[in-house]
Amino acid sequence: MEYKVIPFVATVNPNNMSSKNIAEQLDQLVKTHTENGWEYVRLESVSTYVQPVEGCFGNTEKSGYMTSFQMVVFSKKEDEKSPATSD
Repeated sequence: MEYKVIPFVATVNPNNMSSKNIAEQLDQLVKTHTENGWEYVRLESVSTYVQPVEGCFGNTEKSGYMTSFQMVVFSKKEDEKSPATSD
């Protein structure tokens, strides 16, 4: 089995910031990849810690913080290769 993970970041503005608009963007992403032979598996949230940024003289300019990213997971069955024949 082969897997592919890509980030999903919806693009919104104050005029189209609705759950329907975001769902349509995710739907289009899934359709695009399934047309290329990938099967949608799930949407994962990946959390990470961003290290603090140190300023001059060892002062902390920006504190560390947690953030998360949405990742779309797809899978594809690997092409079955025929066994090699010896001549």
